Amino acid sequence: MDARFTAEQDEIRSALRELLRRRCGPEALRSAVDTPAGHDPALWTALAEQLGLPGLALPEAYGGVGCSVTELALACEETGRVLAGSPLLGTAVLAAPLVLALGTDTQRADLLPRIASGTLTATLAAPPGAALGLTADNTGEWAGGGRAGGVQARRITAADRVADPGPGSAGRPSVPGWRLYGQVDQVLDGHSAGLLLVAAHAGGFARSRTLLFLVPGDAPGLVRTRQTALDATRPQARVQLRDVEAELLGDDGDAVPGALARVGDTAAAVLACEAVGAADRALETTVEYVKQREQFGRPIGSFQAVKHRLADVYVQLQAARSAAYFAAWAAAGEEQRVGGLALAQALEALRTAAAEAIQLHGGIGFTWEHQAQLYFKRAAGDDLLFGPTHRLRAHAADTARLFSRTEVSV
Repeated sequence: MDARFTAEQDEIRSALRELLRRRCGPEALRSAVDTPAGHDPALWTALAEQLGLPGLALPEAYGGVGCSVTELALACEETGRVLAGSPLLGTAVLAAPLVLALGTDTQRADLLPRIASGTLTATLAAPPGAALGLTADNTGEWAGGGRAGGVQARRITAADRVADPGPGSAGRPSVPGWRLYGQVDQVLDGHSAGLLLVAAHAGGFARSRTLLFLVPGDAPGLVRTRQTALDATRPQARVQLRDVEAELLGDDGDAVPGALARVGDTAAAVLACEAVGAADRALETTVEYVKQREQFGRPIGSFQAVKHRLADVYVQLQAARSAAYFAAWAAAGEEQRVGGLALAQALEALRTAAAEAIQLHGGIGFTWEHQAQLYFKRAAGDDLLFGPTHRLRAHAADTARLFSRTEVSV
């Protein structure tokens, strides 16, 4: 493994950092999270048109840049530094790889160029930790499992459509399809995404299986409500499907759990790099502050206790960075799946860095107006959404059979 960055990777990082410095300051961030979309559409347009960020890891045949997951992870490290709110995670990290892996040729040709250009935003409507195989095997009951709860899918025939056309289907050809009903909570950008990839169970209790469906954001019967999230920079929504007509993604339902697990490992690596960027910025601002704040006639950064605390944060951050970079490299090569472990380490580093930032900033660190509380909320919010960290580590240990019993014959 060559740990050095290429000239192209350095150029992506520096160009993105400069763009975010100009367009995503603290005041702009707070204004963006208060908008109905939860992010600044102008910033998203700039990220798409100037840097091609939504299509960074998509093939050139579909209008993408043709880079790997590593470049996307490094880009997200920069967005994490400023906690930039955008549909990047849901669109480029969760939805686009699933369309690329499972979609038919027609679906790919229709959706991926629009995703790469930034004109179409998308997201995955499923519980992230369970569906992506980060905290448990994604073959369980997280999407309903044939029982009540989650989202259920029902196949409809041409005869069904004639007898019960359903809302908004007047004038449409009577062809077979699917209808979805159920509810998904905590969907990233679920209130604003132009396309939802909905994970649903079909086949009832006896032959239950998970399938993925394409649902347009303006589909009849789809109700989307933005929720109040702990981390306002990561907007979430409750998605209700009331007999919504949907299109099956791809034609091989058996490939869905494996594809979700692969995307989950990639997403975990990207999220780990994002958390490392946030932790690095939290530590950087704290170091700047302790050099300026004086107590007893000297900067508090000169106190040995403060030095030791910040040194511990630095060591933990560098370890998390190494793990995140390795996970991104491994995800690009599909050699090892270590994203969950890297994410657990990065989230703990971010939580520690943010907590120390709040403590060492003194009284101002606890105020709503200061940036420190936003970094702590990012750590806590991602831990709730994709973890918690102890379950990320436990599932990785179970997958590796680290603590499995071995039969010893005498």
